[in-house]
Order: sequence, then structure tokens, then C-alpha cells
Amino acid sequence: MEVMNPKESAKLITSQSEDVKILPDGIVSISHELIKIMKKDKSVMNFKGWKKHPLNPSVADNQAIDWIFLVDALNFSFWTPTNGEKYKVNYRAHSYTGYWSLCAAVNRALDEGVPITSAEYFCNITETQAKKVFRSDSSTDMPMLKERVQVMNEIGQVLLEKFNGSFSQCISDAKGSAQALLKIIVDNFPCYRDHHDYGAQRVSFYKRAQILIADLWACFEGRSDGAFYDINCITMFADYRIPQALVYFKVISYSERLMRLLEADHMFQCGDSLEMEIRGVSIQAVELIKDKMRQLLSMDHELSGTPMNAILIDHYLWDYRRQHDQQTRIIPFHKVRCIYY
Repeated sequence: MEVMNPKESAKLITSQSEDVKILPDGIVSISHELIKIMKKDKSVMNFKGWKKHPLNPSVADNQAIDWIFLVDALNFSFWTPTNGEKYKVNYRAHSYTGYWSLCAAVNRALDEGVPITSAEYFCNITETQAKKVFRSDSSTDMPMLKERVQVMNEIGQVLLEKFNGSFSQCISDAKGSAQALLKIIVDNFPCYRDHHDYGAQRVSFYKRAQILIADLWACFEGRSDGAFYDINCITMFADYRIPQALVYFKVISYSERLMRLLEADHMFQCGDSLEMEIRGVSIQAVELIKDKMRQLLSMDHELSGTPMNAILIDHYLWDYRRQHDQQTRIIPFHKVRCIYY
């Protein structure tokens, strides 16, 4: 069955969604608010801040590519159960949780001489070795460690058999096209095949595959191995936190039925119709925010010509949610344990 791309999937799901709706006034409101923020600080929404994070590679080179590929392959399911203790990694005098705990663990391993970003190494990594690499500094172990080992073994084998042991070969094969690179990723690495049946259609979200491309774009600042002439084909990364932020900002709304499930800590399954509605409508909402912001930017003499895409909006919302955890947690997020996000 043919798989619809994330943008097409989002439009289809939004047109049929019963429990998740887009609020047009919210689209307009957040778009104007983000423009105001950009007027105060243009650096708030651009890719130049990516390398400034202390855990991200500071130099755009082949080592950075290997780091990004491994981290994004393992970038899934870091949420903590209600009242549970977070998985935590202490690194260079800081404590990290969530996605950043993964980055800290990878950097810690590299500092300790473990070649964790090498396909030759993680192709054969065992669960015992992974337990040491990803050891926790809290009483909670990294979630889904067994699945992460399986992912590392799988992607390592594919890299060695098809791409000379490095994801840089995939980038070269894509010839500057984000869409082509997305196809290479999904066609060759089974763990990235985040597509599911929605009625009679097979829809896709490709959260990890798209964030992999976006991280390359940001790391290389749109040049060299991060130069993609069609980067705007990439949508937001449909996870469990961006929808939470979108509800908080009154950009999307949940039905009473869905809210009751969320408040009851219901465990959704990847591919559930409700779960796909949350992810699909969120993608479409960010597309509409992007379109509205581009319209507003074009009419603003100070900001006219400023690039805007779904990646930058996603980054802002994800960072905002983390920085305002206490305020945003009044909106429950949907809980899924899977390798796709």
C-alpha cells in the first residue's frame, strides 16, 4: 500500500478527526505572538542556537553526523509515568532528564573512550554494554533499553552493509534533497517506518526521520551536508509534547472523551485512531501557523525575508514546554511506549 507523506497524512487526518480539532483563532493568536517575540529577539527562532546547546556537537563535521544519527535513532519514549522518578544523567556538573539525558549519556560514553557513535561498535552492542553506557544517576533506568539495543544493532548493520559504515553516505546519496534523504532513511532503516493505517489509507508521521534531517540542517546551518533545497517539506515532529503545548496555547482542542482518557492516564497504543488524530492534527496546526507567520513576516518591513518553517516553530514550542513545565502540565499529554517518538 502506498504511504502518504506526513503533510498529506496530516491534512487527511484533520479532515476526518472527531476528537482533536484546530482552533483558527488560536492559529492567528500564536502567530502574532511569535512575531512579537521575534521582533524583540531575532535569534529566538533560527537554527543558529542549535550548536550553542552544551550537549550538541559544536563543530559540523563527520563526527557530528555520526553523533546526530545515533542520537536521533534513539530519540524516543523518555516520558516519566505519573509520580515516577525521572531517568537522569549527570554530566559535567549538570543533571539532565528527558531527551537531553540521552545526549548526556552519549557524550559521557565518548569521554570515557567508548566509541558509541561508531557503527562498528553499536552494530554488536549488547544489553549489558548498553546498561553501562546509559546508566542512570537516579533510581530509574533508561526506558525501553532492550528496544534501543535492537535499534542500534539494526541501524549499525544497515550502515555497514549498505553505506560504508556512516550516515554521511546517505546524505551524499540524497544530493541535497530532504525529501530524497527521508526516503533513503525510511526505505533502508526499518526502525524509522513510522506509518500506520488510518481507515483505508496508510499515513505517516516520521518524527525521528524528520528530526534527523532537521538536526543536520541546524548543525550545518543550512550549508554543506546540511544544505537541503527542499527543507520546507519537513513538518513538525509529531511527539507527545508538542500537542500538549498546542492545547496549552489553544491552537488545538481535545474532546471531552479524549480529555477523560488523558486525565485517567490511559496508555495509548501507537496506531490507535485517537493517537493518530493527536499527531496528525498537530502537524496540520503547525503548518497553518507556519503559513500565517510567513504572511505576517512578508508584511513586516523589519522582518520581511526572514525564513520560517515548521522546524523552527517545533523547536520553539518544544523548548517553551520544557521551560514552562509547571504551567503546561495542566494539560495532560498522551502516553505511548513505542520506538517512533
